[in-house]
Amino acid sequence: MMKVSDFDYELPESSIARYPPDERGSTRLLVLQRSAGELIHCRYAGLDGFLQKGDLVVLNNSRVVKARMFANKPTGGKIELVLLEKHGDEQNLVLYRGSLKKGDTLLAYGCEFHIDKIVGQGIAGLSVKSGGTVQEIFERYAAMPIPPYLKRDAEEIDRERYQTVFAEQPGSVAAPTASLNMTDELLEKLREKGVSIASMTLHVGLGTFLPIRVDHFEEHVMHREFYVIPDETLSLIRTTKSNGGRVMAVGTTVTRALEHAADSIMGSNGNGSVSGEADIFIYPGYRFQVIDALLTNFHAPRSTVLMLTAAFAGHENLFEAYSEALRSGYDFLSYGDSMLIL
Repeated sequence: MMKVSDFDYELPESSIARYPPDERGSTRLLVLQRSAGELIHCRYAGLDGFLQKGDLVVLNNSRVVKARMFANKPTGGKIELVLLEKHGDEQNLVLYRGSLKKGDTLLAYGCEFHIDKIVGQGIAGLSVKSGGTVQEIFERYAAMPIPPYLKRDAEEIDRERYQTVFAEQPGSVAAPTASLNMTDELLEKLREKGVSIASMTLHVGLGTFLPIRVDHFEEHVMHREFYVIPDETLSLIRTTKSNGGRVMAVGTTVTRALEHAADSIMGSNGNGSVSGEADIFIYPGYRFQVIDALLTNFHAPRSTVLMLTAAFAGHENLFEAYSEALRSGYDFLSYGDSMLIL
């Protein structure tokens, strides 16, 4: 039986992309043919060469909100705040670093916040007394919440590049990174080829960065992420599957949403969107019900997204691909190169 420790590997610091490429979409793409274990080196911009008429590409259109800022207590104490991802109508929860209690006041950029509740585990609910809504104040003054493994502060380039070109629905505190290199030109090439493009929304949370600190899968508590799959996308998935086409998920965020909603997607032809809280933990042994192909990044050791990718690719296939990618100088993690698994 596999354990979490089976997903450890040595990731050199030099293999982590600290910044986005100079040109969006200029990254490399390693293609894995699962059945034969074959690897093909190519470019992200050549993705259309591996898809065909009748296939469907599903994108996550969640928009990353500016989420990290510092505030001060009236006494001068400094508190770091990170706005958490949106869950349906639930909002205004922050992860904080420092000492807070219910009823405290915080000051930042001429605005006054009130701590309404302490949820626990470093999470608090807050409201604003002046200066606009919580979301408006964060969007105006906060920094982009780039991943901690970049080991730098957010810069001006991150405002544009830690965001997909098709981002619409605000609510994520981490980007759906598999599509950071997707361009309008590539999407148009896919459409011209007869590949359908569909969107859904999953608001990505900070839990996507966290390594698993237990060694048995059943001991890990998976974070929840709110998603909505519109009726049009559901219809396209059903039509694609019934006509023998392939559903390609762009990223693990799309995969989690589609597989969490698999019963609703595959078992119904009714109208209306599907929404929920994706807390599905996918690791080897899982049987995929919706997706037929996966476009994704190279992931960190012991991460849930690495385990999901291994479940789809096969553990041996994936780790051989990662070894090849490291030998060949691919860039890893959010701003790095990508894998297409077919």
